[in-house]
Amino acid sequence: MLIGELAERAGTSARTLRYYEEQGLVRPRRDTNGYRQYDDAELRVVHEIRSLLAVGFGMDDIKPFVECLRTTGSGHVCPDSVAVLRRKLAEVDGLLEELTDVRLRLHTQLTQALAHRETTCSSPSPTPPSTRSC
Repeated sequence: MLIGELAERAGTSARTLRYYEEQGLVRPRRDTNGYRQYDDAELRVVHEIRSLLAVGFGMDDIKPFVECLRTTGSGHVCPDSVAVLRRKLAEVDGLLEELTDVRLRLHTQLTQALAHRETTCSSPSPTPPSTRSC
């Protein structure tokens, strides 16, 4: 298939496919007139690339998966792919810890703000309620 057909079947653009080729991820054959020719294996590679990009992997991270897919038929079973998965999982776990800490701080601030507001707005005050920010 030509680049336009692969792009359509993969849900991407010809420009993106040329970029994947520049990165060494996609390997077209060239016919006698110089046109890129792709087979169904390259369609599978493009789908693998797009699914990995969608979950946050970078181009360098994707290379072991593509190599593994080409040699075994599955991009996730080779040692280099497993190592990347472990590293990415550790990265996500670290981000989750950070987000959990941020959430706790925000929750604490909100609780304090509501308690302060309740105390300020419910107690009798010589200041008119309209100027107390209740």
